[in-house]
Parts: sequence; structure tokens; C-alpha cells
Amino acid sequence: MSVPDDLAVPQYGDNTLADVLPSVATALGVPVRRGDLPVDPLDLTPALGGARRVAVLLVDGLGAELLAAHPDEAPVLSALGTPAGVLSAPCPSTTPVSLATLGTGLPPGSHGVLGFVTEVPGTGRTLNHVQWRDDPDPRQWQAQPTVFEQATAHGVTCTAVGPHAFARSGLTAAAYRGADYADAYSPGDLVAVVHAALATGDRSLVYGYTADLDLTGHVRGVDSASWRHQLGVVDRMVEQLAAGLPEDAVLLVTADHGMVDVPDHTRLDVGEEPGLTDGVRLLTGEPRARYVHTEPGAADDVLATWRSVLGHRAWVLSRAEAIERGLFGDVVESVADRVGDVVALARGSWAFTDVATEPHSSLLAAFHGSLTPAELAIPLLAARGRALR
Repeated sequence: MSVPDDLAVPQYGDNTLADVLPSVATALGVPVRRGDLPVDPLDLTPALGGARRVAVLLVDGLGAELLAAHPDEAPVLSALGTPAGVLSAPCPSTTPVSLATLGTGLPPGSHGVLGFVTEVPGTGRTLNHVQWRDDPDPRQWQAQPTVFEQATAHGVTCTAVGPHAFARSGLTAAAYRGADYADAYSPGDLVAVVHAALATGDRSLVYGYTADLDLTGHVRGVDSASWRHQLGVVDRMVEQLAAGLPEDAVLLVTADHGMVDVPDHTRLDVGEEPGLTDGVRLLTGEPRARYVHTEPGAADDVLATWRSVLGHRAWVLSRAEAIERGLFGDVVESVADRVGDVVALARGSWAFTDVATEPHSSLLAAFHGSLTPAELAIPLLAARGRALR
């Protein structure tokens, strides 16, 4: 089945979010292991210009198209140069998948964090990766070594700076293990903590995460005054981070995905649409990237029904087709059944809500998860310390 014209499949190993930390670590002298993928696909070693300290700030929800559309609200970000152009988020284009992809330097099919919510195979229950603690064990659910572990083993001081609430989460353990976790309680606190962490050790890699832009977009929409004002807050934070860089440091700014406003007329409630729940055992994923888990023997019928009912509104594939098309990169056999029997990726501004079981998230103004340029395209921007300019 061909890819719809308005969607794209990430080309892992070629300008994706998975390539950022391997390229940074390589520039810091770390021999990164990525299987068959190149270790410095972004060619950051010359771009970083001999830096011994690198901070990577991930702004949740800062899509490249959104940033380009709002230069007045983000003059600092808009003026920064880019060492590698626009990157691609992974599939699905959602935060847990992207954070594990960044932290491991591997595609989702390798690290196994394959959606916002996925089934825990063989248990009859689901895992919300944002609410995850210690069940299942993060080191078993995501068994690949992180780039932070590899960098720490080669003498680089690694720190992850993020919200206090995430310090002991399963996602933090899965994506950032190998880095010391430092709490940040506000944008200003994040700036100060990142600066302090950059000053430690002979070589340092500091990762920072901020979620408020994404939250604002979900609740108010990306075409809102609230979102634009929050972008201004992010811009000021980046300005402060860049101004306080050590002389031998570089700041990189990237994101995990973009976002799409979803008006009422492009929302389809799966539970209210005739036929869509027939043969369905469980619905996971999120409104723009659905995994459909079927009753035994019903997969073919469910696939046909979802294709027929959704029509032009989604790209609907079987699990085997999604894996064969490379949506998740090479997929380790042990994680393949975390993907639904049917995969439905929204086109345009469509979203496939499930109001009965997801009453709160179904009411959000904007979503992401699918493979449109607005969701996949993410920036990679750079600011340098004085000794490297």
C-alpha cells in the first residue's frame, strides 16, 4: 500500500530525532553503538566546532512549521542557525515515543516505546507511558542502552533536567538512564539548573525538557493567543540559556513533534460510528494515531471495516503492513505485538476520539501522533558559547 501524498514515513538514520544524541555524543568523543545506523548522521562533529559541553533542550510541541509561522513571537529562536536543517519526529509522533527515540538514539521498533498508550501483551491491560512508574519494569520494557549510558561510560558527565513529577517515572528510566536527573520547577529554574550542570566535569552532556507549550496547545489550540504567548516564554528561556552558556558550550534546541488543531467537524467518535467497534477488543494509541486490537480471528474484517468507514480520513494498515513500510524502523520481534492488529493514522485535521473511554482527552483542542508535515517536522537550532563563535 502506497503512502498517501499528505503523509510521510520517517527515514530513520537520515535527519530524524533519533540522530541527535548519537551525533552529539560522537562530537564529544564517545564511540556510540547504533547497530546498522550511522553514528553521526547529522555531521555535528564539525558543526559543534570543538565544544566540550553540549546542552540539548527539547521543547515539547515545538513543530518546525509552527515556529516558522510565528517569527514575531519567537525572535531569538527564529534567528538561531541550524546545523542540520529540519528533522523528522518518529512514528507515532507523540511524546513518549519521541523521548525514548531521542534518549536511545534508536527508532521506536528497536526501543519498544511504540505509542502514547499501548497494550501490555498477554496481560489484558494497557500502559500509559506518561503515567508509567515501575510496572512493567522500565529496563525490561525498554531494554536498549541509552546514549547517556554510553556517554557516561566514556567519561562524559550526563544530566537530564526536567519536571520534578517525572524524576522517578518509568519513561525517565527508559529514556534517560545513565544521566543524573535534576529537578526543574519553572522556566527560570530550568535555565539555572542547565547552566550549573553544563559547568560540571571535563566534558558534559545536559538534556533539558519543557512541556508547557505542548500543554497549552492541547488545551487552547495552536491557533490561540495563549499558545503564542507561551511560545514567547519559550523564546525568552532560550535567550537566557544561550546568554549564560560556558565559553566552550553549544546549546541545541529541538522538539518531539508538532501539533494540529482539530475542529469539531473533523472529529469522529469511534464508539458512536456504526461498525467500528465490531470485532474490536481494545483501542489504544491516541486520536490521531490509533492502534486497534482485535478479537481472535477478526483482524481482517476489522481492517476492511476501518478502511471502508474512515476512507480518505486516515491511512489504515495492518500491523504487518505498518512494519513492512518501515513506520517504526526495524522492529524487534519481542515488541511487535505492542502495535495494534490495525493501525489508523489520521490525515488532514481528522482525529478519532473515543469519548466513552477517553472523555477528557477527547475534548482537547489540538492533537498530534500522525505523519503530516505539521506533526513530523521539528527544528534543530544551535547557539554557541563565546569561544566557539
